[in-house]
Amino acid sequence: MRMGGSADEGPERVQVAERPQPRVDLKAVFGLESGQWAWTTAVQASIAMALSFGLAAWLFTPQLGTLAALGSMTVLYEKKTPYAYRSAALALVGLGFVASVTFGSLASSLSVWASVVSIGLTAGVATWVCAAWRVDKPGPLFFVLVGAISTIAPGGWTDVPLHAALAALGAAVGWAVSMSGAPVRARHPEYRAVSGAFKQLAVLLRAVGRPELDHAQHKASVAVAEAWRIVLLAQTRGYRSTPEAARLRALLRWVSDIHLATTQVCLARPAPLPEAAADFADRMAQAVAVPDRTPDPDELDELRRGLRPRSLESRLYGLLARAAQAARRTGEDADDERTDTLHDTRYPALWDALRFSLSPESLVRPTALRMWITVTAAGAFGLWLGLDHYYWVAITATAVLQGGTVVLAMNRSVQRSLGTLIGVLGGAYLLTLGLPLSGVVLLAGLFMGLTQLVVGRNFFYASILITPMALLLSYTAAPQELQELAGARIIDTLVGSAFGLAGALLLWRKASATRLPQAIISVLETARECMVAVLDQEVSIGPERRYRLRRDMRAALVNLRGVYESALGDVPRGSSTQPLWPVVVATQRTGYLALSALALDRPAEVGTITLQRVDLALRELISSMEERRTPRLGALPRLTAYPRINMELHALSNAMTSAVAQDERSARLEAERRAQRERRRAQGDVDADL
Repeated sequence: MRMGGSADEGPERVQVAERPQPRVDLKAVFGLESGQWAWTTAVQASIAMALSFGLAAWLFTPQLGTLAALGSMTVLYEKKTPYAYRSAALALVGLGFVASVTFGSLASSLSVWASVVSIGLTAGVATWVCAAWRVDKPGPLFFVLVGAISTIAPGGWTDVPLHAALAALGAAVGWAVSMSGAPVRARHPEYRAVSGAFKQLAVLLRAVGRPELDHAQHKASVAVAEAWRIVLLAQTRGYRSTPEAARLRALLRWVSDIHLATTQVCLARPAPLPEAAADFADRMAQAVAVPDRTPDPDELDELRRGLRPRSLESRLYGLLARAAQAARRTGEDADDERTDTLHDTRYPALWDALRFSLSPESLVRPTALRMWITVTAAGAFGLWLGLDHYYWVAITATAVLQGGTVVLAMNRSVQRSLGTLIGVLGGAYLLTLGLPLSGVVLLAGLFMGLTQLVVGRNFFYASILITPMALLLSYTAAPQELQELAGARIIDTLVGSAFGLAGALLLWRKASATRLPQAIISVLETARECMVAVLDQEVSIGPERRYRLRRDMRAALVNLRGVYESALGDVPRGSSTQPLWPVVVATQRTGYLALSALALDRPAEVGTITLQRVDLALRELISSMEERRTPRLGALPRLTAYPRINMELHALSNAMTSAVAQDERSARLEAERRAQRERRRAQGDVDADL
């Protein structure tokens, strides 16, 4: 089967998408990101906070009730994972909250400077563990928040067990609220993940032949990888042998194969596909959970009419039709190949993840160190200035640094500062009303829910909404003069935002940019392994090895794009990363073509010499990237069945050549500027002597 091009004409390379452009502007600060409103999370957050806050305040005191209220924020974690896995993961999150409260409360009983150290250390460790274990947002923020608030909880070291118990109470309430959907929608997370993969597949089908193709390809790959992770986590012993689980595994495999077939089409076809193909994928997304909504496979006959039976488009439409047939079947009727084991362990290797996060190739280590140092310095500076609420300085710095890159940190710094200024006005007004405790509890839950509703769309509006909640909790935990509390909140936010931005600018600013070449090399190495496995006719690829190659290839591709986008946000290093976009695109396309080659049941045969030359070409590109030199690629063998591989390898070689030339030119200009500065300095010394 041909993967693009024709026998009579040379293949045409698809247009490269415009590179991502993270920037600081009004739209980035005030505009809404694309996506949906988080209604479910908002309702759960409101219920969890109101229940835990009210229960703890009734059983103990309102001041101590704030610890339980913050502990209930376990409800914000693991929102997408299957309930069986979520129950264990949220228990670990709850233990993390208890540990943060214990550490902070114990430190506050020693000295105020120990409290500063405990908050910074909690921020660093929480960032490390959350990043290494892929804990979704809000990440380390609430670990820092509960640890910081525990440093002002009333009592001494003898009250540490009580504070920990209150945090555990709140965490238990959050756990129960998050798990409340299990009895009525036990498999909703798995269905939502596979449905999301079909939705992103529809977006990719609409992007074929359009400038946004490379971006849509990345998003679709992320969605498919996420669907694999979620479905894998759901394979409990009693569930995986059921017809429902078998049907879902079959749909997961179909959407994965369709994605790879679409990759072949989109890199070979410069014209858009018929809209009916994307509409069919959209309707397949609805059929994942409701088989009765499955579209009729015969609807694709019109699209296949006039196509060659072995053309790429015909194969794509055939896979869509077979996926629709699988969506209508039960587990007993499904194909065994599509419903058997997923060839992977259910649980991630947590210890291995922690060890890898400390390796030089990982971005986790510099990110965690940046968070630890910055948050500690922010708290210490606030304490040195005599700020009574120094812990809010540390919390604000944590929120700003969660942006990740310098550009995002700048946006978050502005959003946090402006949002707090506005939110303080509303919070101060509410406090002047002299609300009863029940009103404070309800309003705290309401503002928490509204914050979670909008935080995914814009951090500025979330900052406006969370500030009144923070003031209500702070005033309840430690009553004081209202004017002093509001003024301190503004000052603490401004100082914390400045420290967060300074940490992003000064500490490991080049971490992503320096790791970008290794991310490119990782994709090329995995692509070489995939292509050699496909082209070597003496080696038979078993189902398990095929799965692992596809998994590793997709993971390397997703990581490459993430590292590049992070490197673009580095300032001023991002300017030197921008020219590497053609290299990243060619590498990404090479990886996707190697990935799609693994989807072919009977790959085209090639000779031993051709196999060796392809292997040498990929090794040369890898060596060139490692040594930062121009590749000496030479003539590639003609791969009739894989013409796009040749094209993208040549494009990658040309892009690397241009990047090396630009680096050399930049180095030469920098040397000239340095020489001019030295001459001016020398002339200034001569003039001074005269």
